[in-house]
Amino acid sequence: MIADNVGDNVGDVAGMGADLFDSNVASMAAALVIGASLDKAAGGGWKYSAMVFCYAAIGLLASIVGVATARMGKRGNPTRALNSSTYVTTAVFTALTALATWGFQFEWRVWGASIVGLLVGVVIGIASDYFTDDTRKPVHNVAKASESGPAFTILSGVSYGFLSTLPSMVGIAISALVAYKLCEPLGGANYAMYGISMAAVGMLSIVGMIVSNDAYGPIVDNARGLAEMGGLGDDVLDVTDALDSAGNTAKAITKGFAIGAAGLTVIALLGAFISQVNVAAAELNLQGLTGFDIMDPIVFFGLLVGAAIPAIFSAMLMLGVDRNAQRMVSEIHRQFREIVGLREGKEGVSPEYNKCIEISTIGALRELIPAGLATIVATIIVGFIGGVRATGGFLCGNIVTGLFLALFMSNAGGLWDNSKKFIESGNNGGKGSDAHKAAVVGDTVGDPFKDTAGPSINTQITVVSLVSSLMSTIFLTTSLIH
Repeated sequence: MIADNVGDNVGDVAGMGADLFDSNVASMAAALVIGASLDKAAGGGWKYSAMVFCYAAIGLLASIVGVATARMGKRGNPTRALNSSTYVTTAVFTALTALATWGFQFEWRVWGASIVGLLVGVVIGIASDYFTDDTRKPVHNVAKASESGPAFTILSGVSYGFLSTLPSMVGIAISALVAYKLCEPLGGANYAMYGISMAAVGMLSIVGMIVSNDAYGPIVDNARGLAEMGGLGDDVLDVTDALDSAGNTAKAITKGFAIGAAGLTVIALLGAFISQVNVAAAELNLQGLTGFDIMDPIVFFGLLVGAAIPAIFSAMLMLGVDRNAQRMVSEIHRQFREIVGLREGKEGVSPEYNKCIEISTIGALRELIPAGLATIVATIIVGFIGGVRATGGFLCGNIVTGLFLALFMSNAGGLWDNSKKFIESGNNGGKGSDAHKAAVVGDTVGDPFKDTAGPSINTQITVVSLVSSLMSTIFLTTSLIH
């Protein structure tokens, strides 16, 4: 239980915070790079660069206001209270950025792109809320399916997980398209890519509120663990279970924000990759890039390989979880066999907790390295085989399937977890029933989905994009196929 509490803090606060920070910094960096080039092309000044910092600062202020207004009351709904802070933050950000755009004479089209990104982030959150909230139909239907056995728990959860990707994927696509078309009249492709990067900045401008809502999950989860260890009774556990369920929904919403922002950020990074290739091509008198034609067999080769990488990456991580879990089970069995009185619960006899924590910690680090190396090596191999065209296709395939899998696993995992808690609260047979046993199986499958592979795909997409940009000149000049 102690190790579980520590793991919640590491995974849902430190890990998710690092992921959000990575996406936030990457979106701001992409916007600043493009903004600085636009300022230079305009003959100097600071308008487009300053716009990035201005909107980011207003986002922090809006987050403070939104978090401060979150209130539940004695009979309120914790999920509704968390969602209300999101809506307040969004409204405050929209109003203050409009005021700043008018006062500093920024471009209204860029403001529109930022607001589109922010609104799409809210839509992604609403979609995640619908598919993971224990007051909604999907959770109730999975709980009902659990009465027929774990196979139906898995099938229904997977099905709803797939369905949950549609509004988010469409939202990301619409935000990129609208931001591009909004800013294109300002001066062409560079302004259009700046619009997409500012849409990502807009989506992540309320990162303070997102992190706050995400941290709520492990706080109430740990409170439940402490209540259980302290033997505080079923009444306390009922309260903490309700709060924990809201925490799972909040985590799914914040992960949706992070995944959506990562998608927009990587589109901007894809534009940066093209820009860097063209700069190098101009210096070396080589042909640059204008885009990626999927009818080109070299691009299509990269597209197919890139589409497979997120699935391979996820499989390696989840197999690592499986191996570590089996090591943990073996260690627990060993302690029951070798420590006299442990199985009987004799007074003064305690298990060797440090052994289990050591397996968990070392195993997590050991299993992460091969998965990360595999994605980097695959990027380099594709670049050396097909050059910058294959790398561009590789990035496109990686982005699309990576976003899809990340959304699917995040929402499906939260759905299974909340279905289990919905049954534990007395529905569909309650604790100890066949439905509960099936839901536990679903939750066990969902944990590596929502806490391991799903959030990690964001980082994988960003790493692949950065490696491609850093090695763009090498791929341009050195490849087996031209």
